[in-house]
Amino acid sequence: MKLTDFYNEVSRHVDTGKTQINVAETKRVLATAFELLSKMSADEMADTVSKGLTQAKKRSMKK
Repeated sequence: MKLTDFYNEVSRHVDTGKTQINVAETKRVLATAFELLSKMSADEMADTVSKGLTQAKKRSMKK
């Protein structure tokens, strides 16, 4: 999956009837998140991503 495809897929998931977020806003938020991750040490970045994935798995199991 290319980065643009990732941005577009995320945008499709977050733009709902209750929360209207367009593709440009989604891309800006994700780009900012990647910028913050790039400023972290490799260990800190891996830990942060790991914790985020753990939370995502918990949310998806509740559905």
